[in-house]
Amino acid sequence: MNPRVATLLGIFAPLSLLTIGGGQTIIADIQRQVVDVHHWMSAGTFVTLFAIARMAPGPGSLLATLIGWRVAGFWGALAATIGIFTPTCVLIYALARIWSRHRGARWQRALEGGLRPLAAGMILATTWVLVGGLEGGWLARAIAIAATALLLATKISPLPLLAIGSAAFVLLHAL
Repeated sequence: MNPRVATLLGIFAPLSLLTIGGGQTIIADIQRQVVDVHHWMSAGTFVTLFAIARMAPGPGSLLATLIGWRVAGFWGALAATIGIFTPTCVLIYALARIWSRHRGARWQRALEGGLRPLAAGMILATTWVLVGGLEGGWLARAIAIAATALLLATKISPLPLLAIGSAAFVLLHAL
């Protein structure tokens, strides 16, 4: 077996168990592993794969499959996909009956309340990593922050923002 395939499985399997609040919570650690620890790609390539995964139909965890493909071809994609989905599926299946049996229990409410800030912090870490990995310097970061502010403050569709942000980047970068 290709050592990279085994390493991909070893990276994604434990990370899948940390997806508290959704798959986006582990993006920062995935980036750390594939960019900083293993040096399989640049931060810019990681952000590009993230963007492709978010734009493609299907789960956001498609990022793991894309990384696996980039690192070790078909077998890498398969290992990363199995690693990101299998442990969580097994855990959820095992816990679902217990969770539903104790719906509304005090310990359950406390656990859910404690996990919310943890998930929010992990999502903020993901945002920090993705904005920091943008190619294009301060201009790309400023456009990303402005687009995020507009999305949060208005009901504007993201599609016009993509077009406006792209045009603004090209025009301002050309100056």
